[in-house]
Amino acid sequence: MENLAKYQLLVVGGTGFIGCHVVKEAIRRGWQVDSLSLNEPSQTNKIEGANYIIADITLPSALSKITAIKYDFVVNLSGYIDHTLFSEGGRRTINTHFVGLLNLLDCLDHKHLKRFVQIGSSDEYGAVKAPQHEDSREQPISPYSLAKLACTQFLQMLNRTEAFPAVILRLFLTYGPNQSKKRFLPQIIKGCLDGRAFPTSSGEQLRDFCYIDDTVNAIYSVFECNAANGQVFNVGSGLPISIKDVICKVCEILKKGQPQFGEVHYRSNESMALYANINKIKTVIGWSPIVSLDAGIAMTAKWIGHEN
Repeated sequence: MENLAKYQLLVVGGTGFIGCHVVKEAIRRGWQVDSLSLNEPSQTNKIEGANYIIADITLPSALSKITAIKYDFVVNLSGYIDHTLFSEGGRRTINTHFVGLLNLLDCLDHKHLKRFVQIGSSDEYGAVKAPQHEDSREQPISPYSLAKLACTQFLQMLNRTEAFPAVILRLFLTYGPNQSKKRFLPQIIKGCLDGRAFPTSSGEQLRDFCYIDDTVNAIYSVFECNAANGQVFNVGSGLPISIKDVICKVCEILKKGQPQFGEVHYRSNESMALYANINKIKTVIGWSPIVSLDAGIAMTAKWIGHEN
């Protein structure tokens, strides 16, 4: 591919955890980058050199600021993780993800665009038996997972019918510095650093953890791969580990912490085994994760320690 330094990137959700790391890497490479988000960036997530646009993608009129810009690459990290049932407000989750995507696509110059990277979710697989792979027929178990899957199917249809250069990356559990302390690993690390007792589930769930640097590298690797268009790729470590073992690993690395296993109930319809088969992305893109879970936990704990 030609020199990417002159290209322009739009990161939708660029003030969030993953988004701020994607923006930071673009600035490091000398790219021009716009971040489009619902809220202003926090001091931690604001990257010098980026242009911040504040807009709600569920409102078409709010996207007028980007209609005249010819983006070369777009990463769509919009939306939020929400396991609310449809009867308890799940329609809002569907609208935010799917209608927001439609509004975004209406504003972009499709002819100029080289790659549109949709950040999907391992939740799209739902009840599919692990290890989940991209050829599985998805079984969404929440409005959130359905909304993510609807976005995937829509973008693949656009690729088949209009050669739209969409690629879907299904992320498993990405973690690392700048992640909200309300998320799983930061919560556990902070509990251990504080040296206090904290409640957890029994921890029998099998999960797949991927350090943020590896996830960002996967996104940028896709930018350079025309063969990726129209395809879905899992992004994870490919190594299952139980939640209990992760918690014990954190305690061992930090040499403190008092997890109270069994004090938190499992979520209704929670998948007990969610971990990736990553053979496809290794073969087509040439991407593999390189940061071990031990090293990733240590780096994340160092950041949380400095934040405390």
